[in-house]
Amino acid sequence: MGTRIKEKCGIFGVYGQGFEAARLVHPGLWALQHRGQESSGIASSDGKKIYLHKGMGLVAHVFEEKDLKYLKGYLAVGHNRYSTSGDSKVSHAQPILEKISPFRYIALVHNGNLPSVKILQEFLKDKKIPTRGLNDSEMIAKAIAVYAKEGSLEDAIKKAYSLFTGVFCLLVMDNKKMIAVRDSFGIRPLSLGKLNGGFIIASETCALDIVGAKFVREVKPGEMIVIDDKGLVSYQIEKGTQKLDVFEFVYFARPDSIILGQSVDAVRQNLGKELAKENNIKADVVIPVPDSAISAAIGFSKESGIPFEMGLIKNRYIHRTFISPEAHTRQKIVQLKLNPMRHVIEGKKVIVIDDSIVRGTTSKQIIKMIKDAGAKEVHLFVSSPPMKFPDFYGIDTPDQKELVAAVKTIEQIGKELGVDSLHYLSYKGLIKATGLPEDVFCVACFNGDYPVSLGERSKEISYEV
Repeated sequence: MGTRIKEKCGIFGVYGQGFEAARLVHPGLWALQHRGQESSGIASSDGKKIYLHKGMGLVAHVFEEKDLKYLKGYLAVGHNRYSTSGDSKVSHAQPILEKISPFRYIALVHNGNLPSVKILQEFLKDKKIPTRGLNDSEMIAKAIAVYAKEGSLEDAIKKAYSLFTGVFCLLVMDNKKMIAVRDSFGIRPLSLGKLNGGFIIASETCALDIVGAKFVREVKPGEMIVIDDKGLVSYQIEKGTQKLDVFEFVYFARPDSIILGQSVDAVRQNLGKELAKENNIKADVVIPVPDSAISAAIGFSKESGIPFEMGLIKNRYIHRTFISPEAHTRQKIVQLKLNPMRHVIEGKKVIVIDDSIVRGTTSKQIIKMIKDAGAKEVHLFVSSPPMKFPDFYGIDTPDQKELVAAVKTIEQIGKELGVDSLHYLSYKGLIKATGLPEDVFCVACFNGDYPVSLGERSKEISYEV
């Protein structure tokens, strides 16, 4: 866990004649709040014009009843953001509105990240469009707008698609149609649902559930889905190769989501079971770092027979540590967020389950907290392999030299964290727990094998780890 990795973003789109679309997008964004907490926004259309409302903060802070009243119409797209590219400020909040002609606009939301924007920048420069201060999502919107001036929105996306060198799930709408597009590796998840004759597109299936939509299928890697008054049409823009980021299963996705046909919760329990199979250790109690390691700790407890307890209680109303990145406050926030249950821990040999270790700073504070609560021994078990490589695809991992597993041995990390022992899940155990073949995943954070070219950023990587 050590300094939580920030999520990517959450996107949610609705199309249905007679719908008050924004009122469906709103709860959809609530369900995807875990994917981004910096800003939130919705664009809607009544077939004539596009309405937009966005702001900094959580969904609950950004929208009031008056805003939803203003967001008229039967189609809408929404976005929860945390910054992968460009600063965290309201000018970068999404949806992005781009003018095509005096009466025609498009609105775009993006989940993912383009590690290299060289090709996009050159294209826009060639069209005399300034790119200074723009992030990757804003450049994507401008490129689509260039082609949309010449024809339909779907043709514009088809033409611009090859400029997007990286990872993206996009929802793009004009005043009459909504389009979903996924990069050819399908690194971020995207699902299609049906509701009362209309369609819903969401980053995760848990968001379909909240509005009562029926899950139909995942948007395929390299696919574009066009939804308008004629219904739904699918185009395969590029040949797809499924390479889902395995971290969706380890940590990011909500446990009640289904990805690639697998329950996220069931996979996490399997991660814990594999961890217990790989390590035979005697202890009195298994406790998770809440919330993301709870399922793995339950699996570990079931497999090992060591009782599961909630030894750390989370204050639900403090938002994640990365909201306040200043080092001194970060330490205090860990204490605000988690409180140890002394009666569960005191005098016991404690197994702590966490999903990952990034820098190690948060883990160190949690271990100290557990020791201060009187634990006799503390053994840390991590339900994923050591993270040795940064992510360039829309997760905010630090530079490689700040990843503790890239610069220290497991023994050294254990020493630094102050644990009696440290155990990571093996790579083989990770893949086995998913119940899926290894080749459907992107596992770059563990082995440095990046399916989407990093372009000029590949020089930031060292394989001498």
